[in-house]
Amino acid sequence: MKKLTIVALGALFALTACNNKDNAAADVAAPAQTEEAGMKVAFVEVDSLMSQYQFCKDYTLLLNKKGENAANTLQQKQRALQQHAAALQKKYESNGFNTRDELERAQNQLNKEQQDLAELDQRLTNELAMENAKLNEELRDSIQAFLKTYNKPKKYDYILARQGDNILFANPKFDITKEVVAGLNKRYKAKPEVKKAAKDETKK
Repeated sequence: MKKLTIVALGALFALTACNNKDNAAADVAAPAQTEEAGMKVAFVEVDSLMSQYQFCKDYTLLLNKKGENAANTLQQKQRALQQHAAALQKKYESNGFNTRDELERAQNQLNKEQQDLAELDQRLTNELAMENAKLNEELRDSIQAFLKTYNKPKKYDYILARQGDNILFANPKFDITKEVVAGLNKRYKAKPEVKKAAKDETKK
């Protein structure tokens, strides 16, 4: 079972805030908004946001905890299955089966246990994947909701997500990562299950 962590999407911030005529008139009256000709563009460093936004840290911890629990459950059942298989093999080698039908029933039971384990592995993996997808959607929604509010006084036309080399060059003066992270963390309220997971982690 693979460890799942909350991930950033390439177009996470895809926010376009085109100013209307009233805003354009306000821009003319406010020199601070007309220093740059043309469109106003800013960017956010996705890696920094993912490592500093408490939502990401909390839910990565929560998902990893659930992943570890699932992996432990599978390992326990795998060991039990191996022990059962070894016991049947030993019984077979010592001629412990009285009839062929008894041997076949034991083999069928072992096969069923193997199938059940495979199905459990698939189910747990799917559940974690679905939860990971759900949390990524919540992450995207929380960021976009914040940026809509954040951008009202800023009046950026585009706020871009910078991740790796998807933007080859960006002037640092247009980097709003710190402001965005600070604003997101101020709005963020952890759910009870997340607080419990964090509390349990600190006890280790």
